[in-house]
Amino acid sequence: MFEIGQMAVYPAHGVGVIESIQERVESGGQEKFYIMRLLDNDMIIMIPTNNARNIGLRDVIDLPAVSEVYQILRHRPMRLTNQTWNRRYRDYMDKIKTGSPFRVAEVLRDLTLLKTEKDLSFGERKMLDTAKNLLVKELSLVNNKKEDEIEAQLQELLVEA
Repeated sequence: MFEIGQMAVYPAHGVGVIESIQERVESGGQEKFYIMRLLDNDMIIMIPTNNARNIGLRDVIDLPAVSEVYQILRHRPMRLTNQTWNRRYRDYMDKIKTGSPFRVAEVLRDLTLLKTEKDLSFGERKMLDTAKNLLVKELSLVNNKKEDEIEAQLQELLVEA
């Protein structure tokens, strides 16, 4: 159960604040909804409280999880997959949709490495930006640092070999 004023993460959209919990009549019955405002763009999302965890709504990560995200960014896979760009795109999108900061970190790392080898497609560039933004917002909140500081820190981790 999330509470009013609590920060939470909505998969593929990022960090938001639970502004209220409202009851509405839906499909012939009363249903409770979290009303969440995303920090990134002020978009309002209604999330059924009884299905919030299934949808992937989760707490903001803690400091031990931040360390794990940084480890993922430092890790260099032996080689990147030789999939076609559209197959890679689907796989990366699936990872982002999980809402897991660890999967999002993998996408950021892999696309950043791939970018050093060849030009990314438009969709891959957009996904790289999405992954970076999702991580930067959450990590800046957890670390209580400005987003540009976190972005510089991530860039540093990604160029270390």
